[in-house]
Amino acid sequence: MMFDLDNWQEVWATLRSNRLRTFLTALGVFWGIFMLMAMLGFGASMQEGTRRQMKGLATNVLWVWAQTTTIAYDGLPVGRQVKFDLSDIENLRRLDGIEWLAPRLRLGGWMSGYNVSYEGKTGSYAVFADYPDFRHILSFDYQAGRFINDRDIAEQRKVVVIGQAIRDELFPPDVNPIGKYLKISGVYFEIVGIAKTLRSGQQGDQDAHTAFVPFTTLKSAFHIGDRVGFFALTAKPGADGPELERQVRAALAKRHRVSPDDQLAIGSFNAFVFFGKLSTFFLVLSVVSWIVGGATLLAGVVGVSNIMLITVKERTKEIGVRKALGATPMSIVAMVMKESIVLTALAGLLGVAAGTGLLAVAGAVLEHAQNSPMGPPVLSLKTVITAVAVLITAGGIAGIMPAAHAASIKPIEALRTE
Repeated sequence: MMFDLDNWQEVWATLRSNRLRTFLTALGVFWGIFMLMAMLGFGASMQEGTRRQMKGLATNVLWVWAQTTTIAYDGLPVGRQVKFDLSDIENLRRLDGIEWLAPRLRLGGWMSGYNVSYEGKTGSYAVFADYPDFRHILSFDYQAGRFINDRDIAEQRKVVVIGQAIRDELFPPDVNPIGKYLKISGVYFEIVGIAKTLRSGQQGDQDAHTAFVPFTTLKSAFHIGDRVGFFALTAKPGADGPELERQVRAALAKRHRVSPDDQLAIGSFNAFVFFGKLSTFFLVLSVVSWIVGGATLLAGVVGVSNIMLITVKERTKEIGVRKALGATPMSIVAMVMKESIVLTALAGLLGVAAGTGLLAVAGAVLEHAQNSPMGPPVLSLKTVITAVAVLITAGGIAGIMPAAHAASIKPIEALRTE
């Protein structure tokens, strides 16, 4: 019977009879499943970290910015700085594939901070001029208030939406910033919203330290003219991302008299392609983890099978006596298979426990790490169950050859064996 206590005591006695050999054999299985758990866990950690950093960002977004020409064209020299302006907005809106278009401009230039103050407290923060459509590019939760709306744009209102870090650093905890006035480079803006970023890491930190003002207001308040810093846009559902990128670049190149062959005059980042590559990368990483971990586990299983063959050879006379006393070939097969599965399962479950412990410790460290690019390495229950199923299957496979050999032993020959 499967749960006969005598049988299990016999299995345990057999495994204990040569402890060093049992330990070394089990070590191969332990290491294989431990490696599998660790690789899958840290692969999940990378995926979760990336998801957190990209949370709230549209996956079909295209960023386009102006750079310097590298090819002379239409009578214009090399090294000319391309400058986008408000006319480009209507030019791009003629393209059928664009769903949301958000022109943007950073006050002071790219990667520059601007002095923002409230009642004597001052900090350097990013200040962006935006249109309401930007909320479809990057989503926020709101601790209070709202984002920029169409009326703010039409009336050129001096209003501002601040990131959570600005609120925490410039305002006392007991003060509600909504309705208060923030001074940006000498100009007062009324706070209408406190945006809470959905992203983590460096991207989330940047969001938290950003102030958003209406594009038209920044133009009039700081006399920036018709300049546009860059564009963020999303494609309509079903649109071809790479083709839309080509159309946008071509439309801007034509209007600003840039050579069609000049690939460096206009920069772009296509999230269509990026997220597609990212999904492929994580799929490949998962497959590689299973292959490498599985190969290591297979090496351990081969070791178990070899050791079981040696054990069967050492116990040839015992098996012959069992058969002479009426033991059936199936009972002999069951005995050997049981020993193989128990050895593999015990070593493997210890590997699962060790792997889970490692991931738990790593998860606790990463959970409290500031701006970590990785998330907690949590494995799904399905993955753990799959690993256990692999263990049981591996134990069965390891015992097939030794069990078949044991079943083929003839009692007479076994009793003559020295």
